Amino acid sequence: MTEAPMKFIDPHLHMTSRTTDDLLRMRQAGIVAIIEPAFWLGQPRTNVGSFQDYFNSLIGWERFRASQFGIKHYCTIGLNSKEANNEALAEQVMELLPLYVCKEGVVAIGEIGFDEQTTLEEKYFRKQLELAKQVDMPVLIHTPHRDKQQGTSRSMDLCLEHGLAPHKVIIDHNNEETVQEVLERGFWAAFTIYPKTKMGNERMVEIVKRYGSERIIVDSSADWGHSDPLAVPKTAQLMLEQGIARQQIHEVCYQNALLAYGQSGQMQETDWLNADLPTMAEFNGNSVLRGQASLEAVCDDKIIR
Repeated sequence: MTEAPMKFIDPHLHMTSRTTDDLLRMRQAGIVAIIEPAFWLGQPRTNVGSFQDYFNSLIGWERFRASQFGIKHYCTIGLNSKEANNEALAEQVMELLPLYVCKEGVVAIGEIGFDEQTTLEEKYFRKQLELAKQVDMPVLIHTPHRDKQQGTSRSMDLCLEHGLAPHKVIIDHNNEETVQEVLERGFWAAFTIYPKTKMGNERMVEIVKRYGSERIIVDSSADWGHSDPLAVPKTAQLMLEQGIARQQIHEVCYQNALLAYGQSGQMQETDWLNADLPTMAEFNGNSVLRGQASLEAVCDDKIIR
């Protein structure tokens, strides 16, 4: 008997930098839900209004746009570490965050943490950890690309110092240097899969072979750089070819993300299992489908099985 097609969650994907063609391909590949973390946009923002407009797009337009392709969209809200170094602006953003972190579809505070591991980055990291405690939300941690092991350890130290339970914290951008400590300390270990840099899908397969599937999460972090919004299903396919059990693949490419971010109370499996494909609709007068026929036939043609 043919096994049912796999379903996937990509819990770290920056759709504000992707196209509607990406959404169609993602749905065809079996991606049913995505999480879009707030992040910097390639150049510094200069006023708090640009943050407000961006946060509004995460809880509004991007949520609607994904829904038109049968994908449930969630997001995380936070002040990213790069822009924490602008103290005057960061103070204004901190005043804005409480207005957004409890909005519908917001599943964590993040992505927050370290970039250059400066004093200001730590200051606003700590402030957002306290906010997460106040509203009882999961936290998504961005680990630095330089001095990653030190920054990852320090990030976990700060979370524990502020009284956050490890099971409420997702540590992302892990690699072979950091994974063992993250798992041993009880945190979720997420991995961003890139085509050419950082963690590739072949290396991800070896991680799962060595450490198993408990508290490990695969995501794409697809953004405006060289990245791949199909990184999760492609990695799952490679895992299948390498003999990893379907149940383990299901856990690292679907179930663990649901368990981790479902702690927010904003994300549950019934959100997409019981959802119908979209009918014609508009968001503030704008239609993604622009009069095209239903996408049902295309969206049901899965390419990852």
